Amino acid sequence: MIFSTLEHIFTHISFSIVSIVITIFLITLLVDKIRGLYDSSERGLIATFFCITGLLITRWIYSRHFPLSDLYESLIFLSWSFSIIHLVAYLKKKNNNLSVITAPSAIFIQGFATSGLLTEMRQCTILVPALQSQWLMMHVSMMLLGYAALLCGSLLSVALLVITFRKAITICGKSTFFQNTYLFSFSNYYKSQLIQQLDHWSYRVISLGFIFLTIGIVSGAVWANEAWGSYWSWDPKETWAFITWTIFAIYLHTRTNPNLKGTNSAIVASIGFLIIWICYFGVNLLGIGLHSYGSFILTST
Repeated sequence: MIFSTLEHIFTHISFSIVSIVITIFLITLLVDKIRGLYDSSERGLIATFFCITGLLITRWIYSRHFPLSDLYESLIFLSWSFSIIHLVAYLKKKNNNLSVITAPSAIFIQGFATSGLLTEMRQCTILVPALQSQWLMMHVSMMLLGYAALLCGSLLSVALLVITFRKAITICGKSTFFQNTYLFSFSNYYKSQLIQQLDHWSYRVISLGFIFLTIGIVSGAVWANEAWGSYWSWDPKETWAFITWTIFAIYLHTRTNPNLKGTNSAIVASIGFLIIWICYFGVNLLGIGLHSYGSFILTST
């Protein structure tokens, strides 16, 4: 009873903080150079991280299993994973570009998970026999950490494409007046540096996510052999996980070719962004296959 109450408290606190932080982020997007609001949003996200951590620990103790058995718990863990990436970037204070991606992602995922849409899934239930394994923590946590890192890196690649596209428009429409030459050159240099930074961090984050995803798929295959007697069954979830792995393997391969780096590799990563959501969220909408535990069900209210 105590842990159930604590879980509700952490859920409501995190949702309240998330709502406030979302409002602050929207204000900072509309009004630049308000340092106080930006610092408040950063502190709010750190507070959200501790609330999510408390929520996961409380649910773990209350349910007596690692909280990754359904979509609601996996969304909470995914938000926590984004918060971890954001916290590392915030503490290092070396890459504000990464924080711009991780902060809104963590906020919106947490807001969706704690909203009224997944109320029925919040009830702790006994694990089905196939999930009563030590591999649950290893496999699902690695997959979700991989999803978080790959989504983050893919969004950086999307930002790279947007900036590159705007840069191309600027070049085509540039003024021929001499007095604008210096300003254009400075702006062009700044955009080039930003594109290089986005490309660099996208590669690093996607590489990390690819390692997590690989470990998750391998551990999942071992677990599947123990639970179902087969390492691979071409289940919809397994199939899309393999497609996701292939897409980002292609991305990493394009990075080895200097002629394909930058825009070309960013296009592959952007495609991977959509593939991840199909693998993680789209398959749950269908509720079919061996991985249909805790499928997405909207409440009637």
